[in-house]
Amino acid sequence: MISPSRSLISALALCGLGGARAASVEIDAMKHDIQQITMSNFDGVISKFRDSAVSSLWFFKGDNKADVSFLDEYNKVAADLKGMAKVCAISCTDWPLFCEKQGVKETPAVMIYPTNPMPAFKYEGKMESKGVLAKVARFIPDFTTKVTKENVDAFITTDPTKPKVLLFSNKKTPPTIWKALSSETVFKRTVKFGFVSEDEKDVVQKFKVKKFPAVIMQRGSKAEIKETFSGEMKFTALKDWVNLHSESGMGDKVASAGGSAQEESIEESKPWLVQEVPELTAKSQGDVCFKGEGLCVIYLKEGEITQAETDMLSGLSKKFTSQLSDRGAKMKWMWMNLAIETEYKSLFEPTVLPSAVVFNPHKRLRFTKLDHGEDNEVKGDEQGLTNLLDKVLGGDARFKMVPGQKLPGWAKRDAKKTEL
Repeated sequence: MISPSRSLISALALCGLGGARAASVEIDAMKHDIQQITMSNFDGVISKFRDSAVSSLWFFKGDNKADVSFLDEYNKVAADLKGMAKVCAISCTDWPLFCEKQGVKETPAVMIYPTNPMPAFKYEGKMESKGVLAKVARFIPDFTTKVTKENVDAFITTDPTKPKVLLFSNKKTPPTIWKALSSETVFKRTVKFGFVSEDEKDVVQKFKVKKFPAVIMQRGSKAEIKETFSGEMKFTALKDWVNLHSESGMGDKVASAGGSAQEESIEESKPWLVQEVPELTAKSQGDVCFKGEGLCVIYLKEGEITQAETDMLSGLSKKFTSQLSDRGAKMKWMWMNLAIETEYKSLFEPTVLPSAVVFNPHKRLRFTKLDHGEDNEVKGDEQGLTNLLDKVLGGDARFKMVPGQKLPGWAKRDAKKTEL
C-alpha cells in the first residue's frame, strides 16, 4: 500500500512536469508555419537569399514565458506571409553563442533581414503579430507597375514574351501579396505585374471590370489572349495560376549601346496592337492599315479621341464585322488626329470635323469620304458613318485617287517615353 505522503509527492511531481511542459516553446512543423533553423544552416536559409528574399528571425528561449506567449503571435505572421517571406526562429537555449554574436541579450527578440544592400535590424515595436507583419511586409520588394490611361497600352504590348497580369483594386497601393508575386525569383524575369486603382476609370472600363479585386492576365504575341483569375485571392493560388504561363529565362533584357547600365526591352512597344480603335500614325500605319487585307475606316478628329467616340467606333466595327463575315470582306477601324497629321488633312479636305474616310490601300491608293451635305447637316456620328459604309458596301461610293499614288508625309513626333 502506497502511503499518502508518497502519493502527494508523486502528484506534485507530475504537476511540476506538466507545468514545465506547458511553459516550453515547441515549434511543430505539422502545426506551425514557422521555419525553425540552427546556427549551422542560418547562412543557407537566410544569408544566401538576401538578394531576393526578406526574412525575419525570432530568437527565443524554450523556457521563457514571454517566448511561450509570443509563439502564437509569431505563427500568425508566418501563416499570413507563407510563400512571400521567410519567417524563421532559432533557440537561444540550444545556440547561445550564435544569439550572443547577434547581439541578442533578451528574448523574445526579432531580427528583420531586408534584401541587400539594406542592413539587418532589430524589430523595436510591440511583440504582436500585427506590428511584426507590417514591418516585414514593408520590405518585400515591389516590382509592380502602376497602370494608368497613359501607359496601359505600352504596358500590355512591351515584351510580348512576358504575360501581363493586372490587379484591379479599390485600394490605392499594391497589397503585400501583389508585391511578393512581382518579386518572386522567376516571375520578376518572366512576368509583368500591373496594379490598377479603381480611380483609373478608363483602364477599368477598357478591361470591363465590374468587381474589385479582380485579376486579369493578357498574353500572346499580340496580347490577344485574355484570361480572368477565378480562384481564391491567396498567394499560393495566384502563384500556381501565373506559373502556368511563366517560362524560365524569358523576357530577358539587353544592355543599351555603349555599355550603359540602362536596360532596354528587346521588344519595342506597339500599343496599337491592343487598342480597340488605334491611332493611325507613322509607326502604326503598317500594322493598322496599309499592310494586310481590307479597307481602312479612318475616323478624323482635330485633337484626341474621346472614350465615347471609341465606344461608338468599336460598336460599329462589331456590327459591320458581323455583316461582312459571310462575304469575305474586311474593314479595319482606326482614327487620325488631323491637328498633328496636317498633310492628311490637306489630302482628305474634310468640310467639318469629326468626319471619316474609307481608304483602299491596295493596288491603286484611293479613298471616299463622308459627305456632310450642302449645309453640313450630316454629322460625323454613328448615323453618318453607317450611311457612308452602306454606300461603300452597296457600290455607290465614289473613290478619289491619291495624287501621284504616293501617301503624304507623316508627322514627326517626339519620342515620348512612357513610364512603365
